[in-house]
Parts: sequence; C-alpha cells; structure tokens
Amino acid sequence: MAIFTAKQHTMFSKACEYAIRATIYVAMRSLQDQCTNLKALAEEIGSPVAFTAKIMQQLVKHNIVYSVMGPTGGFQIEKRRVHKIKLSMIVNAIDGDAIYQGCGLGLEACNALEPCPVHDKFAKIRDDLKQMLETTSIYELATGLEVGMTYLKR
Repeated sequence: MAIFTAKQHTMFSKACEYAIRATIYVAMRSLQDQCTNLKALAEEIGSPVAFTAKIMQQLVKHNIVYSVMGPTGGFQIEKRRVHKIKLSMIVNAIDGDAIYQGCGLGLEACNALEPCPVHDKFAKIRDDLKQMLETTSIYELATGLEVGMTYLKR
C-alpha cells in the first residue's frame, strides 16, 4: 500500500499558469500585428472561456495586455512593450508575491532564526526563481513559441 500518491504539483496557481500561457500567446500574435479574441485564446491555452476572461481582466488591470473592443477585437500587447514584460509581472498580477514567501515544508514559524530543515536550501531556490522571473521577457518566450521550439499545450 502506497503512503504517498503521485500528483503533479506546480509552483504557480492554475490561474497564474494560464495567465503566463495567455500572455505568451497574445505577445506572439501581437508581434504579428494580430489581435487575439477570447474564445480563440481560451482554446489555444486549454482554459475554460469564463476562467480565461477573469484572468485577462486581471492582466488588463495590471497593464500587461490591453483590450480591443469591437467585432475584430480581443487582446493585444504593444510591440514595443513585449520586450519589457517580464514573467514576474504576470506572477505578481495573478498570485502576488506569495511564491517568494513561506516555508518549503509549509511550517508557519519557519524563519532565519527558527529554520526548518530545508530553510537555507529552499531560500536559494526561491532567490533563483525570483531572478529567473525578473529577467525572462515575454518576448523571448513568444519568439520560441513562434518558431516551434516551445509549446503552450500538449
């Protein structure tokens, strides 16, 4: 009898995962001077339309993407801004800074004065993650998608 069950865990909330995927896809289309409608976006990232709409509202509110009204409307990012949008901006817009806080083992009292067994190692991982999120632009991710080197769903 297994004590632990195999389960896929991710660092980000499901909303944040979809927000990152959505932003990458909108950026790729924006670089091609194309607007992305909500239904097509939800299909492309494998997210329910209503959930995608809520996520996109947050991204618009945080000035990551903008909404284009009308029958040919949807979402877009100004080409000149695609280089400036970092993964950390999306994570902060959807999940806040919770990923940089807390204990690796989930203990409430874990800190530098009363560390858990993985405190120092986990702090290094968090610092590396923060560095990666702050230096990775949507442009580099969107261009990898565009040339078929990366994928948004499988």
